[in-house]
Amino acid sequence: FFRNYHLIITMSCYECSSESYDKAEAWCRETVSAGHDMLFSTALFAAEMTRMSRELDVSVQALNSLFRNAHVSHMKRTSHTIRNQTMSHVKSYLNGTSILKLAKKCNYPPAMMARFIVENVAVLPTRQQHPSTGDNVVINQQQLSEGKKNNDGKMTAANNTTKASTATRKFITQSLRHPEKMLGNASTSILPEYLFSEKVSSNISDTIALPSRDRNDDTNLIPLSRLSVEVREAVDADPMYGPRSDKERHNIGIEYELLLEYTLRNMGIPFETEEQLRKRGTAKTPDVLLSCPVGLKVRKKKSPHPIQKSPSHLPGNFEKEDEYEWKIICWIDSKALFGDVDTHTNSVLPQVETYVHRFGPGLVLYWFGHAPLSRLGDSHGDVVVVGGDLQDLFLMPTGEYRGQSGRQLF
Repeated sequence: FFRNYHLIITMSCYECSSESYDKAEAWCRETVSAGHDMLFSTALFAAEMTRMSRELDVSVQALNSLFRNAHVSHMKRTSHTIRNQTMSHVKSYLNGTSILKLAKKCNYPPAMMARFIVENVAVLPTRQQHPSTGDNVVINQQQLSEGKKNNDGKMTAANNTTKASTATRKFITQSLRHPEKMLGNASTSILPEYLFSEKVSSNISDTIALPSRDRNDDTNLIPLSRLSVEVREAVDADPMYGPRSDKERHNIGIEYELLLEYTLRNMGIPFETEEQLRKRGTAKTPDVLLSCPVGLKVRKKKSPHPIQKSPSHLPGNFEKEDEYEWKIICWIDSKALFGDVDTHTNSVLPQVETYVHRFGPGLVLYWFGHAPLSRLGDSHGDVVVVGGDLQDLFLMPTGEYRGQSGRQLF
């Protein structure tokens, strides 16, 4: 599971300089706010990230993570407005505007715009429990939308995600993953009153034939609906959101957790995994809980020099000894992202402080590097922040040193 390029990444990203960090953060904010074309094309997104990585002197992985964090902040500021205009966007779609064009116009992720359209145009199954029998009863979107008008008598979005049932949410998610399968047949997947939109021309000129179950029967070939084709186009064009991106982030997070466990085992450092801790009923667990406290040597926050790794894995072999200090840690939390100031302050630090209260001081490992240490909180010294790779030298309670080459005695 360890891909070579990931191993290379971990050796090249550490603490970002203040100048590079400020420039990268400013570029991310400006690019997101401007609604750059790269937000609506996976190929252009990859090319721009590679180009700006060289220009800003920040790794591609770090820049990707920083960019996503900037976009999440943008989404928090604008999502409410976009949702309030949902029915206006639905009307534009029904009149022939493609989902991808709507996303560009609103500077909103294509995959999420596709979700809005599916929520309001497709026939959405939902399950309710019968009050007397307890049996599951399936009702459709038309029944849900009855009487959905506001105080001004205007139509509102009937299928608000927050009110949708679990079955409905699952259907929408599957529609984004497999639009051809879930939305391909217009006559069964689109509300009758919106079927006219299938005849409205859009930017998509070609349709794909959906084969019948009998491959020898050509009479049952059904052309894919406009909705399914445009949902596919929007999802494929989105570089940051949608089923593919969600799966990639999930897999990368797991991969780096496994890499952390592998490294600790190779060092001979005993620990318990998050899964093991949960099995014995421990709540709010870090990725790794060390079986005993260990010491590691880290650079002091005020030190102006970049981190230097000890080439011979010997204690005290640092360029400027007075710029480093020993820290005791009891746990390690793996973060397969870049530790920017906002994410660290508002998300990561509050989370890991609960570990401090339960288990004592610990380490946050940002695999893709982090902002200058002077800008990152450390919970009064109880949270050590390291970027790029796990430290290669640990001091055990017995007085022995252990590194990535195994046990070392001094």
